[in-house]
Amino acid sequence: MLETKNVRVVLTVVLSAALLFAPLSASADTLRQTMINAYNNSGLLQQNRALLRAADEDVAVAASSLRGVLSWSAEAKSTRVDSRSVSQNSDTTTNVANLGITASITLYDSGHNQFALAAAKEAVMSTRQSLLGVEQTVLFSSVEAYMNVRRAGKTVTLRENNLRVIQEELRAARDRFDVGEVTKTDVALAEARLAASISALAAAKGSLAQQKEIFKQAVGEAAGTITTPRSLPKLPKSVQAVKEVAVRNHPEIIAIQHDIMQAEYNVKRASAVLKPTVGLSSSLGYTEMAGNDYRQSGSISLSTSSTIYSGGRIPALIRKAMAQRDAQRSGLHLTRLRLEQQAGSAFALLQMAQAGRKASEEQIRASRVAFEGIREEAAVGSRTTLDVLNAEQELLDAQAGLISSETDEYIATYRVLAQMGKLTVDALNLPVQKYDPLEYYNLVKTAPSTLSQRGAKLDRILEALSK
Repeated sequence: MLETKNVRVVLTVVLSAALLFAPLSASADTLRQTMINAYNNSGLLQQNRALLRAADEDVAVAASSLRGVLSWSAEAKSTRVDSRSVSQNSDTTTNVANLGITASITLYDSGHNQFALAAAKEAVMSTRQSLLGVEQTVLFSSVEAYMNVRRAGKTVTLRENNLRVIQEELRAARDRFDVGEVTKTDVALAEARLAASISALAAAKGSLAQQKEIFKQAVGEAAGTITTPRSLPKLPKSVQAVKEVAVRNHPEIIAIQHDIMQAEYNVKRASAVLKPTVGLSSSLGYTEMAGNDYRQSGSISLSTSSTIYSGGRIPALIRKAMAQRDAQRSGLHLTRLRLEQQAGSAFALLQMAQAGRKASEEQIRASRVAFEGIREEAAVGSRTTLDVLNAEQELLDAQAGLISSETDEYIATYRVLAQMGKLTVDALNLPVQKYDPLEYYNLVKTAPSTLSQRGAKLDRILEALSK
């Protein structure tokens, strides 16, 4: 009777393990959907999109410097003079109203404003790459959170199965102790294993709760039922190929290239301050005085100027701009080396994860053979039921190792994608409402006024974004 009960326990555990590794419901969340949700819900992406729009406005500010400036002024002045002397007393009030309009434009500034505009455009290009880098961070965090929830959930199921096994072991030990087949030591050993199994299950549930909280933070919504991803993205076969793509496509390397160009324009901009500037200005004025008296005036002037001596300020600014340019150039070299190192490390982690998965699969195969062999031996009396359950537990432990190895392999694969600069919604072809950085830039790059149609459209866009 005891043997029949123990065989029933073994069959229960085997069926539980089979259910653990069976495909989940088709209605459950997928990794692809999780990345879509993370992209759509990310506050970090919203923040950096706003920073990009701020950089776009710098282009508009620089473009406005190439245009004229029209301004007006008005003044109403009342003057009262109260005079007292021995020969005469007087009390006079004079009212004067002035209205003036002034227009001015810089005709020539040795390219200073043009260089400022070019530098602002390079800053926009760099900020766009930074936004792509944030996009990769958001998507990778969602992948990592998804796979960690999957690992924690599978671990909880394994621990629950293990707890049922230990409980049956304890019952079997007590039954055999009652008939004198085992000693009190065997029962105490089973009780200790039960306590350890309860503790391990509590820790696994706590880890699952933590991973779900991390998932909610990374994705923007609570985790549902986690499915096993069907396939892994395709990657280059060699680490050298991964490195070559990384130093060519990674957003950081492209961003710093634009930063260098921006620094080059800033050097030219600083140097242009020493050269002449030519400006044109005109003004109209109208002054109304007491009675019907009035005065009209108008002027037009052409001026040129250049700095002869600035106390060393301008040369210092030029040298500063050169130093910043040199720092950006050195940063490009350092960034290239760092990206190569990170790409190589990511590829090595992927190879380790792949090797771990293959080892776990082999361990499962060997553990299954051992389990089936011990079960057959137990049937002829050369093995105990406890030996059978221990062998089955080793099989479950091997399956737990496979879960971790699969998780590590998926995370490592997407880490390599990120290092290559290909963990984006475009590269992954995710069906999301993509943010188009050109839409806002094209509206503001010519610095439209608030009275124009383009300015009105900008107001509507900003109102929608603020919601």
